[in-house]
Amino acid sequence: MSVQDKVIEIIAEQAVLDPSDVTPESTLEDLGIDSLGVVESIFAIEEAFDISVPFNANDPTESDFDISSVKSIIAGIEKLIAEQAA
Repeated sequence: MSVQDKVIEIIAEQAVLDPSDVTPESTLEDLGIDSLGVVESIFAIEEAFDISVPFNANDPTESDFDISSVKSIIAGIEKLIAEQAA
């Protein structure tokens, strides 16, 4: 399973949607994911990929991790995986 497919699966689970309803252009807000859902998604992603996401749950706007869209989350995770492998 690709990074994109796994991330979409995790986000869809948090939004209680079918993965086919989640596109890279979707925002978490579009999908109805609240702040708690964002945190749970980040934890699930960290666990799935064995990475640490630089996300400040108390102040998401201060985070170095872009959660503006599913596409930006996927790109950020791919970058973290590449950095960890290096």
